[in-house]
Amino acid sequence: MKKATNSRLTYTVLSISLLTVMAGAAMAPALGEIHNHFASYGSLTVQLIVSLPALFIVATNLAFSSLCRWMKTRTLATAGLCLYVLAGAGAFFIDNIWLLLASRALLGVSVGMVMPLSTGLLAYFFPPQEQARLMGLSAAMNQMGGVVATLLSGMLAAMGWNYAFLVYLLALPALVLVVLFLPNIRLNTDLSRDHSPDYYESETGTTRARKREGHPVRSLLRFAPSVVGMLLVMVLFFIYPTNFAIIASQNGTIDSPTVTLIMVGLDVVAFAIGLGFGALMRRMPRRVKYIAPLGFMTGYAILAMGTAMPFLVAGSALIGVANGVGVPYLNTIASIKGGKDAATTVMPLISAALYLGQFLSPLIVTPLCRLIPFATAPYMAGVAIGLVFLVQTWYSRRYHALAAHQ
Repeated sequence: MKKATNSRLTYTVLSISLLTVMAGAAMAPALGEIHNHFASYGSLTVQLIVSLPALFIVATNLAFSSLCRWMKTRTLATAGLCLYVLAGAGAFFIDNIWLLLASRALLGVSVGMVMPLSTGLLAYFFPPQEQARLMGLSAAMNQMGGVVATLLSGMLAAMGWNYAFLVYLLALPALVLVVLFLPNIRLNTDLSRDHSPDYYESETGTTRARKREGHPVRSLLRFAPSVVGMLLVMVLFFIYPTNFAIIASQNGTIDSPTVTLIMVGLDVVAFAIGLGFGALMRRMPRRVKYIAPLGFMTGYAILAMGTAMPFLVAGSALIGVANGVGVPYLNTIASIKGGKDAATTVMPLISAALYLGQFLSPLIVTPLCRLIPFATAPYMAGVAIGLVFLVQTWYSRRYHALAAHQ
């Protein structure tokens, strides 16, 4: 692959990563204005505007391999991004809550069509030794997309509740890049002879396991540690955005702009970590997997100490580090084990786990908080779940070793 072509392809795939986090999170700053406009409906109905896309992303991810049998990569990405723009920005013209929720469901379908491509194509087109760096860049673009979309959505919402949906027009540049530069290949066959997996075979000793991947149950079990890990990362991370603003402002000493600034700072930290993830993997490949669980545990433990500014800043920064390392690490390991077929095997499962974790986080944490009689109970629950994640991370190392020798 020529260098210029390689660069264009990299920018194209990373542009998709910039969009995927925006499905639900972009609307969070505008939710108050939307709730005021639809005041006759319950809060839960309005909150579905943020949470509903995740369910349809998961459902579409699970059907992703079937979509790949019907459409080639450029066709699939183009269709997904067109639907993204129409369902996302098209909500600007809708003034009916039920039609609005239908558009949000379609937005979830569109993200489900392109999310596995944002990481799977990196495993498909690029040699293994480049994947840690590229997965870090993908995660960084994901975080940057969240920062840009959140700030822009908040500014647009000040003009009117429906103006916030125009943020989804940010997908148009990515759509142009996809049409111009993304090869239109069939994922399961077109590149099957291009890149040898020898690099990772020699590094991970997975040759024997690769020969047995034809069995679907063994294939699923082979990817289970990464899928479960991503689910736990998202359950842990979403404790923060769903609780931080409420808890931080309880004593009245920290105003809303300061809370917003700290939360955006977390995304900036995660973005910076993503940019340096490739170097981190090269320097400490065997230890980097423990940064995410330890970061979540320590970050939430610090936040549980109180609402003083040093605690809020330090705890938020550590959670940013944990998320900034956890997502690209799990994507990298999954792409290694999936090889050329990662885009149609493990990446849809990783993507489904990511959004399922977002949806399940409050459902898991809320019952735990009822058992803890403190205002910072969600953070204490985060420490407990972080310990589970640490044990799962340690056990997955043994799991991979056993799987390679069975």
